[in-house]
Formats: sequence, C-alpha cells, structure tokens
Amino acid sequence: MPHPPLKIDLHTHILPESWPDLEKRYGYGGWVKLEIKNGNGYMMKDGKLFRRVDENCWNVHHRIKEMNFTGVNYQVLSTVPVMFSYWAEADHANEVSQFLNNHISATVDKHPDRFMALGTLPLQSPALSVAEIQRCKKELGLPGFQIGSHVNDWNLDADELEPVFQALVDNDCCLFIHPWDMETKRLDQYFLPWLVGMPTESTTAICSLIFGGVLEKFPKLRVCVAHGGGSFPYTLGRLEHGYHSIPELCATKCKLTPKQFVGRLYFDSLVHDSEALKFLVQTMGEDQVILGSDYPFRLGENKPGLLIESIDSFSQTTKNQLLGLNALNFLGVDRTKCCQENLFN
Repeated sequence: MPHPPLKIDLHTHILPESWPDLEKRYGYGGWVKLEIKNGNGYMMKDGKLFRRVDENCWNVHHRIKEMNFTGVNYQVLSTVPVMFSYWAEADHANEVSQFLNNHISATVDKHPDRFMALGTLPLQSPALSVAEIQRCKKELGLPGFQIGSHVNDWNLDADELEPVFQALVDNDCCLFIHPWDMETKRLDQYFLPWLVGMPTESTTAICSLIFGGVLEKFPKLRVCVAHGGGSFPYTLGRLEHGYHSIPELCATKCKLTPKQFVGRLYFDSLVHDSEALKFLVQTMGEDQVILGSDYPFRLGENKPGLLIESIDSFSQTTKNQLLGLNALNFLGVDRTKCCQENLFN
C-alpha cells in the first residue's frame, strides 16, 4: 500500500496556556490575557472579550489528537496575530516576542515529529528584531518568522524595515506574512474586517514589497502570504497594467513588473473555493502554493487539505506538492532529515 501524502499545515496558530498579566507588568493597557474557565478560553483585552478560543488553541495533546484525526503530519506553529504588539513600547514588545518564541520552540522540542514553528518579532524596533532573528535562528533553531501586513504606519516597503529583511536573508529565514489590524469604522459590521479587510491587507503587503522594490533588493528572501494572497492573484492583470500605463506613480521604485514575481512568492491554500484554488495554482504555479488551514479558528479549513484533495484536475504529483513538499521548500527543511522521509520516495 502506498503511503498517504505528507501533509504539512503551514498556517496554524497557538497560544501558551498562561502568561504574565502584561498590563500590570508594564503599566498600560492594550495587552491580551487568556482566561480559561471550564475548558473554554477567553482572550481579554482591556477588560473586554476579544475572542473566545477552544482548548485546542493552547492544549498541545488535544491539538495532536485533532491532527491525527485529520491526517496532518506536521503543523507549523505561529502566534495569534493580536500578540504581535507592534503598538507597544519596543522593549516590552521584545520581551513578549521572546516569551512567545521560547514557548513555541519548547513545544517543537517536545514534539519534533509533529511540529515546526515560526517566530514573532518586535518590528516597531528593527534593531531589536534583528537581534531576535539571530537569537531564534542560532539558539532556538526556528526556520523563519510570521509578521503582520504592516507595522503601525509603516507598510512593508518602509526603509526602516530593510535591516530586518537583510537579517532574514543572512540567516536563511523564511517570512510568512499574515494580515492583521484591519479595523476601520466602515468595516465594523458583518465580520467585514476578517471577510474583506484581511484579503485587502494581504494584497497591500504584497504590492508594497513589489512596488517598493523590496523583493528586487532581496532576491533570496522567501515570502509566503496567508489566505491565498488576498486579492493579489486575481488583480495581477490590473497591477501589471498600472505598472505600464502609469509608471510615474506605480514604477518609481521597482524595475521589475508585478508579473515578473510569479514564481517568487508563495501563497497558502486558504481560499475556501475549488475554482479559486485552481486559479491560484494555475496563475502562481504548483510549486508556490502551500497547505494552510488557519487552525484552530472557525474561518479556517476544518479538515486541512480537503479542498486540495477534492480537485480531480490536480494530478497526484500536484497534490503532493501542495500538501507538503512546497512547505519544506519554503521552510528550507531538508527532506532527508524529516522523520517522514519514506514518503518522499
């Protein structure tokens, strides 16, 4: 009997079961704390409920049971984006980042056959971020980092962030970009920050990297964007047309056109629609799309990989790429060191 395909879920989130009361520790609000009552978790922010979470958000053994049930070999763990804390004082955000990175690394160390992980950075301080990249790579062995789609008023093409991108390249670290901070008054109903704001944030992040010349300056930077890249794959023609037709506005910092980055960027598969996923793979390449479920949240894919597996027009080779092999390439993981190496034959 052939082995089932290796399944690596790049887009999953985890929290520690507890952490210090950060408002008391630092003397100001805005911090999240987790309250657990009768097995239910409540992420509280300034005394108000931010999000209810289930036990699988912090209980690793519960998580592994669900992975076994859905056939996921590995999860790539990352923090919940609200924990980025880019708004906070830099030293405080750095301490929180180190706490979260130590926790996520310890989880991998306890279960190396089920988890990999991406760290988080205090991006409001590029200098502290560079130091944390070096620490996480050398001491914790993390292969990369998850960052937000912007940093306060900085888009990702901000000059201040160049040392961070340079450090990622120098330390052979990948970069997973997750949309966040989508709140506006016009999107305060119908869950629109998550339904509409997140795809917009992902698209803005990609366009900033392209039009801002970041991807040209750092050609070895490996970047994956969550939620299928938002609307970027589906507006690529419009972006290309803008580059050529209005170069005085669109092409001021970049020599390459948006379409020339096809094959450079990775995208997760979380698009919730078979036609959208087929278009994403056709447009961006079967080597550039990676399984991502947004586990353990309700907007995610309940059975990671089911959408990929359901598309009859995908060959088994393509499915294998999307379900696991592309993740290894993005993360820079040597297949021969993977405990599932027999699956690569």
